[in-house]
Amino acid sequence: MSRVAKKPIAIPEKTTVTVTGQTVAVKGPLGEMSRDFKPGIEFKVENGTVIVTLHRPEDYMLWGTYASHLKNMLKGVTVGFQKKLVVEGIGFKSDVKGTKLDLSLGFSHPVSVEIPKDLKVTAEKNVITISGVSNEKVGEFAGKIRAYKKPEPYKGKGIRYDDEVIRRKQGKKAA
Repeated sequence: MSRVAKKPIAIPEKTTVTVTGQTVAVKGPLGEMSRDFKPGIEFKVENGTVIVTLHRPEDYMLWGTYASHLKNMLKGVTVGFQKKLVVEGIGFKSDVKGTKLDLSLGFSHPVSVEIPKDLKVTAEKNVITISGVSNEKVGEFAGKIRAYKKPEPYKGKGIRYDDEVIRRKQGKKAA
């Protein structure tokens, strides 16, 4: 059984948390976020910490989840989240032009993806770096980019996460 929500969550310096009904707003040096939560779990700000309390037993499953969401919000506005994608393959390129990410992935046409306003994307050589305050939005955009050309197991060509390991296959043998 997880005890994530039983401990008070410390609020970092230069960060403010405001609770209005079921909406929790977090403001920090990198930006601000707000999220609506379902009733049954209450957030209280006391002495530089946030206490998550459970009111209805049927919401027990969401207790730890909501505490983790709040921790991610606090981390996002203070440190931020970042994902790196590696583009591997001959002729595979990535480039950021204004608010679009242009990808050359061996298709007959270039792939152009609109960058969301709250994310920062850079492309240097064969590495695409996606950063932002929301862990969900950074991960979702990285997954969307990776889905255009997933890495294949024979030559390793495609787009993969920086820490992802591709299990390579041997291929055909000459008789």
